[in-house]
Amino acid sequence: MTDGWSHLPSNSGLGVAFEGGEGAAELPGLARRAETGGADTLWLACHLFQRDPVVQAAMALSATERIGGALMAISPYVVHPVQATMAAASLNEHFPGRTILCLGAGAPGDLDAAGVARPRPLATLEESIDIARSLLAGETVAHRGERFQVGGRALETGAQAVPIVLAATGPGMLRLAGRRADGVLLSAATSVAFVRQSLATVAEAAQGRSPRRIGLVFASVDADEGRAHARLKRLLAFILRGAHHRENLRLGGADMDQGAVYDAVAAGDWDRATALVSDEVVARHCVSGTPGQVRERLRAYRRAGLDEVVIAGVRGEDMLAATLAAALDEA
Repeated sequence: MTDGWSHLPSNSGLGVAFEGGEGAAELPGLARRAETGGADTLWLACHLFQRDPVVQAAMALSATERIGGALMAISPYVVHPVQATMAAASLNEHFPGRTILCLGAGAPGDLDAAGVARPRPLATLEESIDIARSLLAGETVAHRGERFQVGGRALETGAQAVPIVLAATGPGMLRLAGRRADGVLLSAATSVAFVRQSLATVAEAAQGRSPRRIGLVFASVDADEGRAHARLKRLLAFILRGAHHRENLRLGGADMDQGAVYDAVAAGDWDRATALVSDEVVARHCVSGTPGQVRERLRAYRRAGLDEVVIAGVRGEDMLAATLAAALDEA
């Protein structure tokens, strides 16, 4: 396993996710606010048709002094693993010990919109991890796989201590993260019980290895619990409508009519979609509510086994500062 984690800040076990909607004028201030607020890592999303995570990471790291930056999650169906590893290695050369490479299959909706097929995701991601790890170790890589071929080349940067994280949801990808990655990133909107089950799958496959356990968690804090929950309902309607969240909802224990939510979102009826997401659903799938409730929910996610909780879905510097303040009171 790479020693890249030892070079990264890890004081609070908190990260902040930026989804790609942050403009050039907004991003530096948000990055500085995250750093001064005590976060260890900025997780910069790679969503097609939004802003490029490599550019965003370079600008965010330029605006800060110590915080780490993670490229989250680069899909090998869009970016060749050599290119993705080059980007991470180059960032780490400019910002030593502050870079993380996160790989993932990619959001199906984004890939469909770009006409990108995604055959054999497990084999594709396993090959991508192998290529990236060898290149980051400074090796000359000769790889002949089903998906990728790399012939006798090494990175110009030489070896770079960059951890490799795998974004994983399904059992197969979770097991791959346990076997091969330096860390696993769980998606947002997962219940505490689903996080616990997912991490058990990772641990079983790890066989004594200790990949870092990281989870995205939608967050909202307000003196008024209902107002905090309301901010997240549209986001949860969009995320939880998918059939692949059925087990997550079952384990979370809150009732939600997935079919009705799916139909409402498909029809663009957001009033109905958000009305179908109860406060209980928000409470069980997010870190939301008053500062005290946020602290208690964070404790629950940490007790489920997360080494780093990455707060997501937070808009604006003031809300980010308030959320980090509540989180760090817990930490």
